[in-house]
Amino acid sequence: MALSVERAASRREYKVKDMSQADFGRLQIELAEDQMPALMSCRSVFGPSQPLKGARITGSLHVTPQTAVLIETLTTMGAMVRWCSSNTFSTPDHAAAAIACDSAAVFAWKGETLQGYWRCMEHALDWGPSGGPDLIISDGGDAILLIHEGIKAEEAYESTGNLPDPASTDNPELQIVLTIIRDGLETNPKRYHKMNERLVGVSEATAAAVERLHRMQANGTLLFPVINVNDSVIKTKFQNLCGCRPSRPDGLMTAIDVKIAGKVAVVCGYGDVGKDHAAALKEAGARVIVTEIDPIRALQALMKSIQVLTLEDVVSQADIFVVTAGGSKGIITVDHMRKMKNNAIVCNTGPFDKAIDMPGLESFPGVKRITFNPQTDRWVFPDTESGVIVLAEGRLVNLGCTISHPSSVMSTCSFTNQAMAQLELWMERDTGKYEKKVYALPKHLDEKVASLHLAKLGAKLTKLSKEHAD
Repeated sequence: MALSVERAASRREYKVKDMSQADFGRLQIELAEDQMPALMSCRSVFGPSQPLKGARITGSLHVTPQTAVLIETLTTMGAMVRWCSSNTFSTPDHAAAAIACDSAAVFAWKGETLQGYWRCMEHALDWGPSGGPDLIISDGGDAILLIHEGIKAEEAYESTGNLPDPASTDNPELQIVLTIIRDGLETNPKRYHKMNERLVGVSEATAAAVERLHRMQANGTLLFPVINVNDSVIKTKFQNLCGCRPSRPDGLMTAIDVKIAGKVAVVCGYGDVGKDHAAALKEAGARVIVTEIDPIRALQALMKSIQVLTLEDVVSQADIFVVTAGGSKGIITVDHMRKMKNNAIVCNTGPFDKAIDMPGLESFPGVKRITFNPQTDRWVFPDTESGVIVLAEGRLVNLGCTISHPSSVMSTCSFTNQAMAQLELWMERDTGKYEKKVYALPKHLDEKVASLHLAKLGAKLTKLSKEHAD
């Protein structure tokens, strides 16, 4: 299935739901700009010198008003940009329309099918006969996966003549990926090799993808340098101080009218995000229980007077289940959901969609799906007539069921890091500084992100004298 694209007046390609929403999208982008001082500082500091001039950047990251500010910061710095979302539900259509109208080639709409999602990825990576992008901004690693799988298939085709077989896997998304690669292989048998030859590097924003990339580095299969912006100091150490942690489970509260006070809420995982959600649910009046595999985190929860049990202990008693263990598979199974109370709410705050067993739920014999709000479905089991409410089809709830993360969060703790990582990779592209490895964001760039933010807040740093510095 090919993706039918259109062209803006500027001749940029796009595929969005409704271009008539562009003016409203522009208004939302302008509001976001006011809350994203670090990115706006990037424009004034780097805009005049155009350090990214000539760079072709592909983004695989949620298409929101905040992302638009990142995209337009990159174009102000001289880059050309093609973009797709990293989640089928996370695109506000007005934001996608505004980007397509004004600044970049974009392929995204809310409610994409999996086939549409991967076709959008394919188009975002397609820069024509001269290869792919120079740089990739990644959130989850899907663009990285497509290139690696493409090169593997091209090598097999050259040596054996065999095309990739989508039926060789039972993973629905991998089946689509292999289909895309197979469909283009005979007409362009070196497509992904050409992409890799041009690619300077990638900046990656999610913990699970970074962990996967470290494994690829260890086994020698990583094809290009990666800067890990997820573990930058400003993100990991200062989010709480900056007010950047989510203050409540926004997607949960937006998707369904539910009174949290008095409910029993289970948070699956007491890592950084789990702590935030446990605290927010507790503050809202819920009795919070966490499930945890790590004894130290379990002890931390107990020190906050939060009970630690297994999911099996509480599955039939709780009212709300929030999975925070990003990157994990099968945390909540269909058997768990069958044992839950009628109308128990199930959602996922991690960036991947494997934590909740949606394939098992969707294929359960006789199960009935009732959609009563966008991305809010009640699944009724035939033998009990009891149902569970699943938000955003098990995908990231805070972007599936709300517009986006707060602008200040994305500016200070993610998007400016991405811009600095892209600039670093581009400026060092001919020096040999970065090999086919995963790197931390350099310390001087972490500090640069902080200083860019401070400038717009009217702060003035004291400068050390040589004596003090010594």
